[in-house]
Amino acid sequence: MGRSRLGRSVLALGAGALPALAFPTPSLWWLAYGALVPWLLLIRSAPSGRRAACEGWLGGVGFLLAVHHWLLPVVHGFIVLVALGLGMLWAPWGWLVRRLLAPGPDAGRRAAGALVLLPCGWLMVESVRSWQYLGGPWGLLGSSQWQVQPALRLVSIGGVWLASALIVTVNVALAAALALPRARATALTALVGCVAGVAGAWCWAPVPERAGTVRIAVVQPGVVEGSGNRFDREEQLTRELAGRGVGLVVWGESSVGADLTERPDLRRRLTALSRTVGARLLVNVDAKRPRQPGIYKSAVLVGPHGPTGDHYDKMRLVPFGEYVPARSVLGWAASLGTAAHEDRRRGAKSVVMRVPDADRAGLPTRRPRGTGTGSLSVPTGIGGLRIGPLVCFESAFPDMSRRLVRDGAQVLIAQSATSSFQHSWAPAQHASLAALRAAETWRPTAHASLTGVSAVFGPRGTSVGHRLGTDRSAAAVYDVPLARGTSPYVRFGDWPLYAAALTLLTAAVLATGRALRRRHRPAPPTAPLPERQPTADRASD
Repeated sequence: MGRSRLGRSVLALGAGALPALAFPTPSLWWLAYGALVPWLLLIRSAPSGRRAACEGWLGGVGFLLAVHHWLLPVVHGFIVLVALGLGMLWAPWGWLVRRLLAPGPDAGRRAAGALVLLPCGWLMVESVRSWQYLGGPWGLLGSSQWQVQPALRLVSIGGVWLASALIVTVNVALAAALALPRARATALTALVGCVAGVAGAWCWAPVPERAGTVRIAVVQPGVVEGSGNRFDREEQLTRELAGRGVGLVVWGESSVGADLTERPDLRRRLTALSRTVGARLLVNVDAKRPRQPGIYKSAVLVGPHGPTGDHYDKMRLVPFGEYVPARSVLGWAASLGTAAHEDRRRGAKSVVMRVPDADRAGLPTRRPRGTGTGSLSVPTGIGGLRIGPLVCFESAFPDMSRRLVRDGAQVLIAQSATSSFQHSWAPAQHASLAALRAAETWRPTAHASLTGVSAVFGPRGTSVGHRLGTDRSAAAVYDVPLARGTSPYVRFGDWPLYAAALTLLTAAVLATGRALRRRHRPAPPTAPLPERQPTADRASD
């Protein structure tokens, strides 16, 4: 028995880790539509509900470790403790898998329930673990589909959550078709319904309306030791953009290592760069402020006359990276990795910045080299271009980009730095999130990284131009299409999560009602036993 449990535990860990291959860098996106099947089949064969919950937990641990394995060199064994804790979220889901997919005479009816309730349960797990204090929404199952256009169309309707629900539904249908002969008709009907739903979204879902083009440059210095040397490299690359008709130049996270009020020399250099290039610069300052306690990470807009006064302080910080929760109690965790020895401070609110048109800002107006009379510039209308800055980790949160777009942002800008994980899956995974945010909001998204990967995505989530990999040190110019309109996701928000919670609550109430009726149902009357007649002794002759 002990060996059997150990073997099943190892299988649960491995089965839970399998979906990680659908994410970048492997990007085997198609694998997501069958990667949960081994885990589902293992759980349904568990000898008891308690064992099914245990295998749900272990599978969740395997999934989290696989998706976040690149953290191991930095946080070491602490990531295992985090995975063991967060993996418990999948324990109720595992119990529900066995309850609905176990064999029995009513397998068809229960399989129909599984096709609805198991995706809902998965969404609840993703919703809870997406809380910023539990690590945030990194590795959501739907985000593995960042380069699949039909899936991105679904994302514009219901966010990344709708893509996750689709993937889990397909996996449950495949598992039911393989393991439950009586439920195959139901499972095949569900698969056809999924295909029809995606096709319907592709054909009839609304799409954004084109609204001109803006030319944005991304500066990626690459791996450079020391904040001073990094600034020099960024300055050199930015100067190369002069005369290319750029409307905005974006530097990565922590691109400036000193407060600009404390370093007038850096402020003057940035101001001169803005004049030289003929564009505003969006830099990121990671430093202490003279009259405020603590260190902030701030997106700062610099124009031809110096900082414009527009700045955004990062609101959602990386736990055990940029701060240690309850440091007085958990401060020991900092010694297990590279957590900040001083907690970063949080910003108070999101900010939409305005980038004036070049001819209105007193900047030299230049026609881009190699273009004719129809050259692309910054046709942003009255008030200029409105940008919504996000800092690194924040690009993983769908609600933050949605709020910025509702506040009027025309372009989303994510400034990031993943140099600690340079040779891992992290840079590609992080850049792929920009595609999802663009598809959700119908707003182009530029992901600018210090060391790669930097990329830009259009309003439908499609890639614009070429990406800058982790081996590049360069400045790249992108002609970014703008869009009008409000996506269904921006308008209606996280409705798949609300629908999933309501469905599970309704199912729980109905199941409780049935159980109570069975408990209080009077026992059926039993017929009285016939009286035993006495037997007469045989008379002996």
